[in-house]
Amino acid sequence: MDAQGRGRPEGMDPADQWVLNPETGEYELRPGPSAPRPAVPGPRRSVPYGTDGTADGRTRIPGRAVPPQRGRRGAPDDGPPGRRGRRSAQKKPKAKKALLWTGGTMAFVVLAAGVGGYLYLEHLEGNVTTTDVGDAGSSDFKKDEAFNILVIGTDKRTGKGNEGYGDKGSKGHADTTILLHVAKDRSNATALSIPRDLIVDIPDCPTKLEDGTEKTVPGLRGVRFNRSLGESGRDAGCTMRTVKEATGIQPHHFMMADFNAVKTLTTAVDGVEVCLEHPVDDEDSKLRLPAGESKVEGEQALAFVRTRHSFGNQGDLDRIKVQQHFLASLMRKMSSSDTLTSPTKLVKLAEAATKALTVDTGIGKVSTLKDVALELKKVPTKNISFTTVPVKDNPAETVKATVVLDESKAPEVFDLIRNDVSLTEVKQRKKKEKAAVAARLKGEKAPASEVRVQVLNGGAPGGSAQQMLNWLQVEQGVTKSENAGNAPEDLKRTTLEYAPDQADQARRLADLLGLSGAAMKPGESVTNSQGLPAMTLTLGADFKGAGVKLDGTGTSVPDVEKSTADKVECAS
Repeated sequence: MDAQGRGRPEGMDPADQWVLNPETGEYELRPGPSAPRPAVPGPRRSVPYGTDGTADGRTRIPGRAVPPQRGRRGAPDDGPPGRRGRRSAQKKPKAKKALLWTGGTMAFVVLAAGVGGYLYLEHLEGNVTTTDVGDAGSSDFKKDEAFNILVIGTDKRTGKGNEGYGDKGSKGHADTTILLHVAKDRSNATALSIPRDLIVDIPDCPTKLEDGTEKTVPGLRGVRFNRSLGESGRDAGCTMRTVKEATGIQPHHFMMADFNAVKTLTTAVDGVEVCLEHPVDDEDSKLRLPAGESKVEGEQALAFVRTRHSFGNQGDLDRIKVQQHFLASLMRKMSSSDTLTSPTKLVKLAEAATKALTVDTGIGKVSTLKDVALELKKVPTKNISFTTVPVKDNPAETVKATVVLDESKAPEVFDLIRNDVSLTEVKQRKKKEKAAVAARLKGEKAPASEVRVQVLNGGAPGGSAQQMLNWLQVEQGVTKSENAGNAPEDLKRTTLEYAPDQADQARRLADLLGLSGAAMKPGESVTNSQGLPAMTLTLGADFKGAGVKLDGTGTSVPDVEKSTADKVECAS
């Protein structure tokens, strides 16, 4: 019996158990006569209205709205309690708002062909498995910051019907990996695919074994990226460390799943639409589809994202593009009204995703998963960019089987993500930012002698911070400046962070350095060595030497192939 079937009369539609409480504006579960327990797994306590908002056998899920019950055949629609016989038009907007909130409390990141998947429903936390990755990631989730989630799909042959997939002896390699960066202002996100055949250095990796003991797995140099997981006991934390080593981007959390996720998730939503430029008949993956649009689910969906012999040059890089198209389509289907208005589909989705999921302990709690979900759902689909790490054929190979970083493009992509810059045009945000940026340079400027600033080296040549300090103090009269050493992270462009009451000081320093308004970052002050508030000047890779004006021309989007989650694209 499924989750919705427990504790309800046979034949009752699951949606018929949910009723709207007019006093709270939330939907509550009302079991049938033979079902004193709620249908949703997990302990729930029923108390009178006014305390927990429940009464007489009804169970309310705190903080969660549920889609309204469907009308039963032959029975009038009674409407909310106390309004029997008619339905108040004024109640509809509130019910609709509650329904939309239900969809909003779920976020999903599904990784195809590996496969990794994420979907959140509070009452299914018990399905989620956690791994302690130590200092490879963050110990907690920061709602007010940009964050990076490493989504990993393994080729481990676990789960019913998966015996024939992947490598027979595999312990679960990082077969498909996506680094999802979510912007601080939640206006955009970037999903960066990392090829499994990318040649990288895998660092030494401290791991915690199942028996609680710890060991350090020795690193490897010049090997395929997918060996960062599974081999020699390497866990997801080792893959996170490898990503940091290869890209300079720190993954904060990870989500990992096996082959079952794509099969169960696509079945739960009654299939996902895919598009092909030509018909496919792949004997290896058993994928057979006509040209044009088709709907795939279950085994066929898994075949679609695993096939390598039907698209492009039959390599893994072309398969990655197909996976990105599939993921975008699955996102659209899961966020569609057809899915969000079906309690049955929502429960199936939650069951499917959480049972296939492993996450780090930093996001393994119900409250934290809910926070992640709420932050992810703020990003508009049209501003979710998919791209792949820029690579080129490995020059050390005669028969090309692996790839290496394209040094002419990859560093720029990594810099954009580290500096929280979108790959998509966020036009509305840019319009507002232009006005805000221009305003930062307007207004009074404090005398140089009143400017208090700490100088950090965040990507400039060695000794740049001291060089800048000498120039500021000796030649510009900024005597209240000091060298604060190296910044925590390297930046592509120089920035100046200041508190609101330091705006006049910031404008003076910007004038001296040739900083643009975009380089000025309103934020918080720091305390200098005299115990006084000071600004923070971080010299980035664009620093050309003390006294050389910074051009401040802004950040350009690199010339890389990319797509967005809102567009339907056909695999070729």
